Amino acid sequence: MEKLFELVKAQSPLVHNITNYVTVNDCANVILAVGGSPLMADDEEEVADIVSISKALYLNVGTLNRRTIESMKIAGKRANELGIPVILDPVGMGASRLRNESVNALLETIRFAVIKGNMTEIRAIDQNCRTKSGVDVENSDQITTETIGESIALAKKLANRYSSVVVITGAMDIVTDGERVRTITNGDPMMSKITGTGCMTGSLIGTFVAVDVDRAFDATTIAVSMMGLAGERAAAMARDRQEGTSSMKRYLIDQMILIDGQVWKVGAKIENRA
Repeated sequence: MEKLFELVKAQSPLVHNITNYVTVNDCANVILAVGGSPLMADDEEEVADIVSISKALYLNVGTLNRRTIESMKIAGKRANELGIPVILDPVGMGASRLRNESVNALLETIRFAVIKGNMTEIRAIDQNCRTKSGVDVENSDQITTETIGESIALAKKLANRYSSVVVITGAMDIVTDGERVRTITNGDPMMSKITGTGCMTGSLIGTFVAVDVDRAFDATTIAVSMMGLAGERAAAMARDRQEGTSSMKRYLIDQMILIDGQVWKVGAKIENRA
């Protein structure tokens, strides 16, 4: 799998992001750090043109509004026509009627290569339900050793329903294509104290999937574990220097440019599951 790192560096894929304005700068920086090329465009008058020259499209509904909903549909349809992989990040799915309706409309309209969310968001997609936790995972949805089997079953169910790789993020991450399953335990609790790690992960997925869509399962595994590994290393630096979350976030992006295929291979904590 580490050869995908070399492909990203060699190809510098253009990744089109229609994402939320809270983390748009962070997403651009991590794409650049790993060797990709970010482009953030969300006006419906140009998204079809932009996606036409891109290698992947990342759709994030974190700061949803009716203008970008239409832009996402236009861009997603064009990407599907061109065989360009599309990644969905249903941030806050379940928190409002608009989010539920919008995410459902995107899932009905666009074929997604990857769908990534926390357990509450993924459950809300499955059940079309409302939640009370905003963009955060509900306490009852935390992935534990007791709930891992149920969580994997849900991820596989949605992967097969939408013919997508599905990622459930948490203290233990789950990645599945409906048949194969991997769990990832990289990460640090300090990551939950900064904004943007989930969005950055989505942009990383887009960057790695862009260079080999046929290996979306492997590419997604790399992106998710790489974010966790960078978080581990960044948090350790902040603690060693008796610094806080602002420094940790800066170190997180620093680590992205320092993690190559070999560093990732040694540090990734990935388990294949049945």
